[in-house]
Amino acid sequence: MVMLPDLKDKIISIDNDIDGETKKEKIMKFVNLTPHVVRLNNGISFEPSGIVARVAADLQEVGTINGVKLFRQTFGEVEGLPEQFPGIAGQIYIVSAMVLAASNRNDLIAPATSHKDVVRNEAGQIVSVPGFVIK
Repeated sequence: MVMLPDLKDKIISIDNDIDGETKKEKIMKFVNLTPHVVRLNNGISFEPSGIVARVAADLQEVGTINGVKLFRQTFGEVEGLPEQFPGIAGQIYIVSAMVLAASNRNDLIAPATSHKDVVRNEAGQIVSVPGFVIK
């Protein structure tokens, strides 16, 4: 089990505008389990929590081509995720796309890095994303 440090992450209320009436649905706390600051296009950013969720990987050398080694990579379990508490809403974990794909949890999201509205710098590196991907 991974213990979370004292976090100062964003708490965001979700407003739904239905027929001109705004309803507060729930308050969500986002915990960033990546080693990077995650920035949204709307200016909200999520600092790393200090805990990084990763997918275990194993590399096996399978040959060479012109002296260059080739490896086969297999993926294992997700490591570094805090324990999930079924029935307790309100905490969402920001993880990499690989961790999201390897997990069956419904409390994980990943930055939408392939979205058409991703903002990049001159070097082509991602500066911000429009939102998150869910599973």
